[in-house]
Amino acid sequence: MTTPLFDIRDLAKVYRMGEIEVQALRQVTLTLPEGEFVVLLGPSGSGKSTLLNIIGGLDVPTSGRVLYRDIELTTADEPALTAYRRKHVGFVFQFYNLIPSLTAAENVSLVTEIADDPMAPDAALRLVNLGARATHFPAQLSGGEQQRVAIARAVAKRPAVLLCDEPTGALDISTGIVVLEALAQVNVELGTTTVVITHNVAIAEMADRVVRLADGQITGVEARTRKKAARDLSW
Repeated sequence: MTTPLFDIRDLAKVYRMGEIEVQALRQVTLTLPEGEFVVLLGPSGSGKSTLLNIIGGLDVPTSGRVLYRDIELTTADEPALTAYRRKHVGFVFQFYNLIPSLTAAENVSLVTEIADDPMAPDAALRLVNLGARATHFPAQLSGGEQQRVAIARAVAKRPAVLLCDEPTGALDISTGIVVLEALAQVNVELGTTTVVITHNVAIAEMADRVVRLADGQITGVEARTRKKAARDLSW
């Protein structure tokens, strides 16, 4: 096994809404090695997004421990979590969140201007095969192209980990495969640990590691020795 990037122990998350308690995570214990392409697989309500948000420093658990390298995320204060997100984590969501009045390169540069050792925006766009679209505005791009701009924006600061929440959820199959190819390319070329959450079983076939969740619990972890290229997936 490669060096662990995340060491997660007995993680629990309870959301309280008045007198109602919702147990989003139930004593989750998991190790995520560095450099892998990981798929968190499960139906809606299984705890995937909650787990992703906690390891991304966007949420805090009710109990348990998350260690990122030598950073204890579960005891970190908000300034420390902000620094962690800025320096170490890139986020890709189902919806692209691009600024309509900025070109693709300008959207990417929003991140590069605050990063310590950023890629040039044009280089980040070339990484996701959008170098020729750098001067185009979001309205001039397809949904898949906009999502690839979002990926370029996320990886331009050279994060150690890229967290993706249903990145193909709003896309058709052929466009989704192009986006998955871009994520795989980032994982291979930059060595970025990439975590993708999805309910789509087919996407698990391109992972180094598949973590299955249901009802807030891990029901299985599979380390895969053979995986498919994105273009060979079908669903």
